[in-house]
Amino acid sequence: MKDVDWIITETAVEHPDAVAIMREYMDEVASRYFGRPVSEAELTQYVAEEPGTDLVAPTGAFLIGRRGGQVAGCAGTRVVAPGVSELTKVFVKPAHRGTGGGPRLVAAAEDAARRLGSTLMRLDTRHDLVEARALYAKTGYAEVEPFNDEQFAEHWFAKALS
Repeated sequence: MKDVDWIITETAVEHPDAVAIMREYMDEVASRYFGRPVSEAELTQYVAEEPGTDLVAPTGAFLIGRRGGQVAGCAGTRVVAPGVSELTKVFVKPAHRGTGGGPRLVAAAEDAARRLGSTLMRLDTRHDLVEARALYAKTGYAEVEPFNDEQFAEHWFAKALS
């Protein structure tokens, strides 16, 4: 299925596919952080703490990527200041990694941020998410000085949206 194209669409965060992929994203990043699978109770708590409900127009967007009709990944963006959007929840399911989905999802989120009036995209990520950091570098993001003090932020990136 490597030759199957990605189809990326903006999706309401309350749609069952969006809820499911955000939960899968949170499960992976939390499990990696703790070095063990998170419990169902922990996962429910983490999803409740960061539900993505701000990833909606007119100040945000949530995107789902599909391959072969299956939900394969996601990305979101939110306006955080005039002309500035944040890239968030970039995730590709393990079975679909290495198929070009990551760069496509990032590009789609950048397009959404432009439509929202942003000229700069920024993000923060953790040190252990080496694949994410490689993706951001590959797609033109440069490491910048810290711009927030979020609990899990260890690396900060930005990219001009021209």
